[in-house]
Amino acid sequence: MGELLGVAVLGAGHMGADHVRRLDRVVSGARVAAVADPDAARAKAAVAGVEGASVHTGAEAALDAPGVEAVLIASPGPAHEEALLAAFARGLPVLCEKPMVADSAGALRVLEAEARLGRRLVQVGFMRRYDAEYRRLKALLEDGRLGQPLMLHCTHRNVSSPPGFTSAMLIDSSVSHEIDAARWLLGQELTAVTVLRPRPSSGAPRGLVDPQFVVFETAGGALVDVEVFVNSGFGYQVRCEVVCEAGSARIGDDHGMLVTARGSAAADVPQDYLVRFADAYDREVQAWVDATRRGRVTGPTAWDGYAASVVAEAGVRALEDGTRVAVGLAPRPALYG
Repeated sequence: MGELLGVAVLGAGHMGADHVRRLDRVVSGARVAAVADPDAARAKAAVAGVEGASVHTGAEAALDAPGVEAVLIASPGPAHEEALLAAFARGLPVLCEKPMVADSAGALRVLEAEARLGRRLVQVGFMRRYDAEYRRLKALLEDGRLGQPLMLHCTHRNVSSPPGFTSAMLIDSSVSHEIDAARWLLGQELTAVTVLRPRPSSGAPRGLVDPQFVVFETAGGALVDVEVFVNSGFGYQVRCEVVCEAGSARIGDDHGMLVTARGSAAADVPQDYLVRFADAYDREVQAWVDATRRGRVTGPTAWDGYAASVVAEAGVRALEDGTRVAVGLAPRPALYG
């Protein structure tokens, strides 16, 4: 590696542009070497003021650009499989935003391709594992002082859904974060899913099943429920409470400034994920850069990305069919422990 890790960023939309900013201004030990986006003007705008970054409309051109030593994939999910396989062919380490691949069949192909390499190249962008509160909750569970976890209650609310957002996307886009967080916090695979439909909110676009109440069963006998509400109208809220044999713990209540005046108190409510999880994204990318410069790959694996895709697909089937759907995972390759 050079003095600074040269990173190609694939995708210059909302997430990709924020990662370009992060690599250029926040993270140490890295630089933006190239950016690719089918919209050349958007790619140029993302690297405005970034010294030495080349601009491309194709992913492979960016991977082959001078100085590229690693890849950060922030393009739409359907483009991830091709980009990942291209990175594998070049031996480039990758930080890939979720979903690792948009469908479980593609995720399995990526998993098997990396397993054939015999070494990890992918870290999947489940950034909640880097959030300070989530990390404290994970440490508490590993400590064991509260006994075995019995239930995990999760809340995931957004101000509004973007144009084109579908009922299935509440699960495979929004709840995918809770899927990974639950697997990680509990150290258990999710084995079945049921989706309940309360009355749709009048604030949701016509035809969108919003909110939804999702229940997961785990291999260890715990239950996980997720309230997902993507048109709440008031803010971005993510909360998580674990109930154990000897106590409970909850995170997600204390973000934002509390102002008390004239006999009332008001707290700021974050309006999107880039505000609520800004520190987590910073820590995630810094950890990836540090590990990559040491020749290592840490963090969520391709197996985690694959498992999340399989569970999400089961959740979409449960939503559409109104039934409990079992989760069936392929055998876990030895590469992933």
